[in-house]
Amino acid sequence: MDDSTQTGTPKTLASTITATLAAFGASLCCIGPVVLLSLGVGGSWMSSVRALEPYRPIFIIITALFLLMAFRKLYIVPRQCEPTDSCAAPASLRKQRIIFWVITIVAIALVTFPYYGLLLLK
Repeated sequence: MDDSTQTGTPKTLASTITATLAAFGASLCCIGPVVLLSLGVGGSWMSSVRALEPYRPIFIIITALFLLMAFRKLYIVPRQCEPTDSCAAPASLRKQRIIFWVITIVAIALVTFPYYGLLLLK
């Protein structure tokens, strides 16, 4: 059976992981300097991390697209598995959905960090 039609495929996992990495990229311009400053690292080279800020909207769009792809795979597209396949087990789908929502919450926290990050420094 084709991997793209199954719910428990590496494709779904790849979409979720890519969305998380894109969310991290979207927040890198803001989280990077805060984390480094909290660790006591300073210097003018930290301004190079802010150089990624113009690309933030692109990373946010990529994050949203991959999260939507994973959502579609987990909730909208009907599962097409053989009864003996691991993707046919309800527990497998439940675990995938839990992981998806945890990753989604982390991605939202990373993408929105510039809006609440300054409150953490006060």
